[in-house]
Amino acid sequence: MGQVQQLGASLETAIAQYQYATIRLNRIQRDLKTNRRELHIAKANLKTSQKIIEQRLVTLYKDGTPSTLEVIFGANSLDDMMNRIDSERSVSNLDTRVLQNVESSRKAVAASGHVLAHERQLQQQIVAERAAKKHEIESKLAEQRRLLSSIKGQIAQMEAAQRAEQERLAREAQARLIAQRTAQQQDQSSTVVGISATSPGNDTVVAPPSQYQGVVAIAMQELGTPYVWGGAAPGGFDCSGLVMWAYAQVGVSLPHSSYAQWNYGVPVSVDQLEPGDLVFFDGLGHVGMYIGGGQFIEAPHTGAFVQISNLADRMGDYVGARRIL
Repeated sequence: MGQVQQLGASLETAIAQYQYATIRLNRIQRDLKTNRRELHIAKANLKTSQKIIEQRLVTLYKDGTPSTLEVIFGANSLDDMMNRIDSERSVSNLDTRVLQNVESSRKAVAASGHVLAHERQLQQQIVAERAAKKHEIESKLAEQRRLLSSIKGQIAQMEAAQRAEQERLAREAQARLIAQRTAQQQDQSSTVVGISATSPGNDTVVAPPSQYQGVVAIAMQELGTPYVWGGAAPGGFDCSGLVMWAYAQVGVSLPHSSYAQWNYGVPVSVDQLEPGDLVFFDGLGHVGMYIGGGQFIEAPHTGAFVQISNLADRMGDYVGARRIL
C-alpha cells in the first residue's frame, strides 16, 4: 500500500506541474498575439517613415545646395547619413526628425522581432515540457491502476476505516468552527483590522478577511468527493481545483495550479495559521486548506477522496502557507 501512496504523491506533483505549464503556455500565447500586433505596427511605421525620407531626399536633390547633396550622397549608410546631418547645418531640423523616425521604427522592428523569436522558442519549450508531463501522468495512472487492482481487498478494509475516521474528524472540525464563530461574535473588538507592515518573503500576522471565514465550511461540504485530475467542481476535485472552487464561492478568483496559487496573498508562519490559509507541500506540487486544530482539508491524489489530514504528518515536505487577502 505504501507503494501506491508514494505513486499517488508523485502523480499529484506531475499533475500540478502540467497545470502550471498550461497557465504559462496560455500567458505566452497572449503575449505572442500582442507582440505580433506590435511588430506589425512597427513595420508599418518604418514603411511610412521610409517613404517620407525618400520623398524628402528627392526634394533635397532638386533644390538642395552642394553641401546638402554632399551629405546625402556621401553617406555610406542610414546611420552615417544621420551622423552627417547632425553636423551639417544646411539640412533642416525637419529632415533630422524624419531620419530619426526611420531609425526609431527600425529599432522597434528589431526589438519586437527579437522578443517574438524568444517567446516562440519559450512556447516550444513549454509545449514539450507539457507533453512530457502528460505522458508521465498517463504512465503513472496506468501503473497505479495495476497496483490498485492487485490489492482490492486490502483497499476495501482501509477505505471503511478511513471513512469512519474522516467522519469523526469532520464532526470535530465543524464543532471547532462553530465555537470559533461564536467567540468572534462575542468579542468583535479583538478582531484585527487592516494589514500590518510586512515585506514579500517574510511571515506575517495579517488577520484573514472576515468575508473569507466561510470558505472552510464550503470546502468541507465536499468531504468524500473523489479526486479527479483537473477537477474543479463538485463531483471531482484535484488539490488546487478544490481550493480554487471553494474560494470562488466567496468571490475570490484563484488559478488552477498550486504553483500559481503560491503567488497569491501573503506568507504566514505555521504558528499563525488560521482557517482558510493555503498550505503547500512537495515543492509546491500540492496544496490544501488549513481548517484549524492542526488540520487541513485536501484532495490528495488519484484514487483518494477529499479528506481532512493532520499537518504534523506532512511537515517533512511542508513548504509554507499563504493567506488570501
